[in-house]
Amino acid sequence: MTNSPAPSPTQPVALSLIAPAHNEQDNIEGLVSDVREALTDSGIAFEFIVVDDGSTDATAQRLREQMADHPWLVVHQMCDTPPGKGNGQSAAFYAGIRLARGEMIALLDADRQNDPADLPAMHKLMCAESADLVQGDRSANRRDTVVRRFSSWVGRTFRRVLLGDTVRDTGCSLRIIRKSYALRLPLQYKGMHRFIPYYTGVLGGKVVETPVNHRPRTAGEAKYGVWNRALPGLIDLIAARWMRSRLRPTEARALDRES
Repeated sequence: MTNSPAPSPTQPVALSLIAPAHNEQDNIEGLVSDVREALTDSGIAFEFIVVDDGSTDATAQRLREQMADHPWLVVHQMCDTPPGKGNGQSAAFYAGIRLARGEMIALLDADRQNDPADLPAMHKLMCAESADLVQGDRSANRRDTVVRRFSSWVGRTFRRVLLGDTVRDTGCSLRIIRKSYALRLPLQYKGMHRFIPYYTGVLGGKVVETPVNHRPRTAGEAKYGVWNRALPGLIDLIAARWMRSRLRPTEARALDRES
């Protein structure tokens, strides 16, 4: 294996990848390999931040082994996680965003269902469209059950009615967002990662959707199912609507010393 060059601390990073990982020991090596193959020859200066979110398996050790051969791999561990559990994707993304050096941030899952090979094209689209967020859409490449397709339709309908959110696949974690917008997302609240495209639009950002690949999970255990998403998702939807009504501008400017 040849070592991939890491950007120096003073060298600008164009793209920071962030992936939360909770008990993904069997996916780590493949995940890092996927990122290496997708980006090392892309011409994009990047870093890959994995946030270990309370893993109780060998995830941390697998990451430590990969760091030895990949200088662009950065690992952080969440603090104050509940015993045997993590703080969740929203919290891990929140932490990773504040550690990122890139002006653009790519978010993805650690279970390898998101394909990093989509990122160069998404980055190119981001620049070409002067977008603030490029959202992946897996709908053309998924082979879901009837129950899952129905639940997705119900979720999209509620979003459209309650929020006016027309983004098709907000459940897809694969997206690129400008850091200036990412820092303003309320991701310290559980479940808010599902509303990243919506909040970016609320904040005035331009959101563009693009088809992306979807791969079946081949290792580890799924953290979510149809039923443990439905009721929490509806509650989060109501919370997002309430938070929008309470949102206020926070920018301020200095007063001139002379009138």
